[in-house]
Amino acid sequence: MKTKEDKQIVGRLLSRPQFLAVREGEKRRGPLFLLEVLNRKEEDSEARVGFTVTKKHGNAVERNRMRRRLKEAVRLHAGFAMQPGHDYVVVARRDVLTASFDELAAELKVRVETRSKHRRPKDERPRNV
Repeated sequence: MKTKEDKQIVGRLLSRPQFLAVREGEKRRGPLFLLEVLNRKEEDSEARVGFTVTKKHGNAVERNRMRRRLKEAVRLHAGFAMQPGHDYVVVARRDVLTASFDELAAELKVRVETRSKHRRPKDERPRNV
């Protein structure tokens, strides 16, 4: 019998302010989706994930299918790799519909585990000026 801990590896982002806060974090681009990551600096809290599929990617049936595929990929393959105290937002692209589930899961796992390179602060001048 499954316990509550087995069922839910990561929490969910539910409110608009939570989604908007994650937009200020790191962006990891890929061919199937954009993954936005924010370190909340709360190491004792669980990782949280949210999903965004915009209207430009199809009708409600297609958008819901994309969202369901992404949720299942996180549940089966990427949830364990998400770090505690971090928020993740998966912004789907149209190709999520046509990609094989194995390809989708592998791409999600790679994006969650990959950290971006060090970036300069926004207030620092560009080098070529």
